[in-house]
Amino acid sequence: GGMFDLAGIDISNIQRVTGPIAKVLASARNAGLKIVYLKMGFRPDLSDLGAPDSPNRIRHMRMRVGQTVRAPDGSESRILVRDTWNTDILPQLEPHADDVVIYKHRFSGFYQTDLHAQLQQLGIKCLIFVGCTTSICVESTVRDAMFRDYACVLLADCMAEPIGNTLPRSNHEATLLTMETLFGWVSSSDDLVKALDAQPVAGSVDTHQPQAAFRRVSDPQ
Repeated sequence: GGMFDLAGIDISNIQRVTGPIAKVLASARNAGLKIVYLKMGFRPDLSDLGAPDSPNRIRHMRMRVGQTVRAPDGSESRILVRDTWNTDILPQLEPHADDVVIYKHRFSGFYQTDLHAQLQQLGIKCLIFVGCTTSICVESTVRDAMFRDYACVLLADCMAEPIGNTLPRSNHEATLLTMETLFGWVSSSDDLVKALDAQPVAGSVDTHQPQAAFRRVSDPQ
């Protein structure tokens, strides 16, 4: 199994969001939006994990990063190591040839990556977030995006939080509340698809103008 499986963490709620995410990806591609994948993964020698006393290294080593495991087909893999089964994107969410795929070695997709440079080159100012986990990688990346003046929308039903998801108040809900209050907007896959489908022609969504684009997604009529 993977990292969460070996830690005894239930990932059923993560599995449930793959359907809505696939729907959003299809609609976004049809509308001509640029798709960016962020993959958490370390170099085989773990040199980008941090120094021996790095909190990032200490906490990830507790999650068995780098440990050898077996993939479902019996092949050898390693936990959170780049270009192994453990960092593969699910087949139903597989990137297309013109999508951007970026490896990251911290929770934020902006930390020591070229994500910001690529978005600037494309002239993109509006970001729509899907993925897992809500309170860790998603929240970290949204915070850094807002600090760089991107307008951000989080699709609540396209995110999940496996840790503490049986508690009366979850990290997932806390993140959505914080993000909507100070860092961006919260919407749903249905509202996004409805907004994109209402565009007159494919590719007509303007990701360079945050206000108009996000009013259509977060405040559907």
